[in-house]
Amino acid sequence: MKPLISVIMSVYNDADNLDSSINSILNQDFQDFEFLIMNDCSTDESLNILNSYSQDNRIKVFQNERNLGLTKSLNVLLNESKGTFIARQDSDDLSLSSRFSKQLDYIKNKKLDVCGTRAIIKGSTRITPNRSYYLPIRTTLRIKNPFIHGSLIFKKTTIEKVNYYDERFFYSQDYKLVKDILHSGFSMGILKEPLYVLNLRNNISTNFKDKQKYYADCVRKNLEPNE
Repeated sequence: MKPLISVIMSVYNDADNLDSSINSILNQDFQDFEFLIMNDCSTDESLNILNSYSQDNRIKVFQNERNLGLTKSLNVLLNESKGTFIARQDSDDLSLSSRFSKQLDYIKNKKLDVCGTRAIIKGSTRITPNRSYYLPIRTTLRIKNPFIHGSLIFKKTTIEKVNYYDERFFYSQDYKLVKDILHSGFSMGILKEPLYVLNLRNNISTNFKDKQKYYADCVRKNLEPNE
């Protein structure tokens, strides 16, 4: 039987956080899922950690022959997925144990195609999104992406309709995706309860931040990136 949810995660050099992230999925109170994980040519111990879960039949590990980046890796996993719903998880973040069950209930009750949650910032009591949560999603999307990428659950048929992640976007691929989905007429919502723990890294380079800003600007202005 095919699972109700396919969880997709791409990993690149995240050995320090990987076990806790994987276990936060395996310990969900909703268990009808498969867990597809791409090792994107990590050079640390990530692959060894992934292989240590080989006895768990919920987990399927894939290996890129070369580093493809997040966008293309997620599209590979989407093509391999069998679930009715797709759930995202980032390799350095955590999902609270009731995340899947509460999101599925919210999707059913609100008749949604896409559902995110708010998140707790790791090591603090701060919750995100904060003020923008109370604005209409369509309004916020003109300025920024109100969704936490790793917290998303969406119907597979929804992402198929927009042809998956736009591979021109090496960064801000989640912003582009949710904008494409909204403009295609699908319904989206954010659960008020924080069910995700977001690991904000302090060591992100200036170059990385500049590229994120450039790609986000392309989404906002409906421009094609030229990098």
